[in-house]
Amino acid sequence: MATPTSAGTRDRMVEATIALMRRSGLSGAGINEIVRESGAPKGSVYHYFPGGKQQIAQEALAFHSRRVLAFIDASLAGGRTPAAKVKALFEAFAQRLEKGAFGASCAAGAVCLDLDEDDGALRETIATAFANWVALIDRHLAFPDARRARSFAGVVLTAIEGAYIRGRAERSGQPFRDAGQWLSEAAAREARPRERKS
Repeated sequence: MATPTSAGTRDRMVEATIALMRRSGLSGAGINEIVRESGAPKGSVYHYFPGGKQQIAQEALAFHSRRVLAFIDASLAGGRTPAAKVKALFEAFAQRLEKGAFGASCAAGAVCLDLDEDDGALRETIATAFANWVALIDRHLAFPDARRARSFAGVVLTAIEGAYIRGRAERSGQPFRDAGQWLSEAAAREARPRERKS
């Protein structure tokens, strides 16, 4: 059973790993960096994570995934129509990027850029996270055409990940707002029942 101190140390290492991955991907989340960022003793990394960097990265990504899922859920809940939901989601991400002074993006997206062929477990963790986020977006939008709804939700996620890259490069939340504007207009069209051909 974990003591409050041991749970706190472990949690600090997970949080430090997420922060490092959000800033620098997998390559920036080495053991030395995790120890420095978390303030934990170096030996504690292998005590809590005997699988080393791969284990802590996988657990941190899974935790990050649940946190982002809650963020997406809350952001989409702010709109009354599919168009308003999409716009609110992209505005929330724009503000998230701006509050972080353009220094952090999605940990899952950043880590994807560092994956090698041997990183199958991490790839699967990220793919599961993406699938869960897409499914949640799909449920919130509830378009009449289920196939198109799922596809549109995937495009929304693709736009979010791309807007992070441009937003960090340009030091601006505008890529999120532009994508949100265009995709909210598309969402308004998709939400309308389609006319049947006679």
